[in-house]
Amino acid sequence: MDVRFLRSLVAVIETGSIAAAARRENRTAAAISQRIKTLERTLGCTLLTRTAHAALPSDHCLLLLPKIQAVIEQARALQEDLSQDGLSGEIKIGAISTALTGVLPGVIERLARSAPKLRLKITPGDSRSLYERLLTQELDVAILVRPPFQPPKALVTALLRAEPLVLIAPSACEAQTFETLLRERSFIRYDARSWGGQIAQRFLDEQSFDPHVLCELDALETIVILVAQGMGVSLVPQWTGMSRSKLCVLPVDNEQRYARELVVMHGAAPRRPLCMRHLLETLCGTPVSKPAA
Repeated sequence: MDVRFLRSLVAVIETGSIAAAARRENRTAAAISQRIKTLERTLGCTLLTRTAHAALPSDHCLLLLPKIQAVIEQARALQEDLSQDGLSGEIKIGAISTALTGVLPGVIERLARSAPKLRLKITPGDSRSLYERLLTQELDVAILVRPPFQPPKALVTALLRAEPLVLIAPSACEAQTFETLLRERSFIRYDARSWGGQIAQRFLDEQSFDPHVLCELDALETIVILVAQGMGVSLVPQWTGMSRSKLCVLPVDNEQRYARELVVMHGAAPRRPLCMRHLLETLCGTPVSKPAA
């Protein structure tokens, strides 16, 4: 069975007519019709219900469609795996919000030059949900906060950067001390259930601070906006690209005991190892060592 014929069938289903599919496939309508007839003879069933101006999938066709699409995808993957440099195909990347704005734009720009055939499918999410998608192999790689537990050996983790915990306050509060800001100002809490928020909460507990909580949310960019508007103060990691406009930023600990670690995590046996290696080198900025033979 010719995969090209299956692609023509899917084109008819998606466009709604043989004529439209022919234009998309850059072939004549007669050639597309012949391909469909060949498939119908091979499969022993009617695939399309034809009217004067449309072609609709039959019940048999709808039943077979998921498997047909899977065959097309597998054939495409085989062709990409055999490409000359191996740097083609799709990589599914998950990223927390601050990585979407602080890490990925530069990575995407560099990959567009070094691996133009590599397609990135980017999924936003919080660290916990991205980690779970890695476990179920819905993602190939994720940029997230280091989990507060030891991941299984099936996942490989590499440190991207450590983001120090800082106290942010409105710029008008610059003359006030660290302790005064935490004890007297309203506090916008970085969600203590999130992995990054747990680090901020650990600092508060260990330093015996019990601030008055105005609100709690797992959205660092929004927290920064609220603080800049004078709504309160907050403890957040100082991520790449964090706006400092209208903010007073005070370090929490010079030894970075409360730093949030941003990591890149992927499966130990990636679907496209050459693509993954190139992506990691681009993310980390240094060549990744090849495993020992």
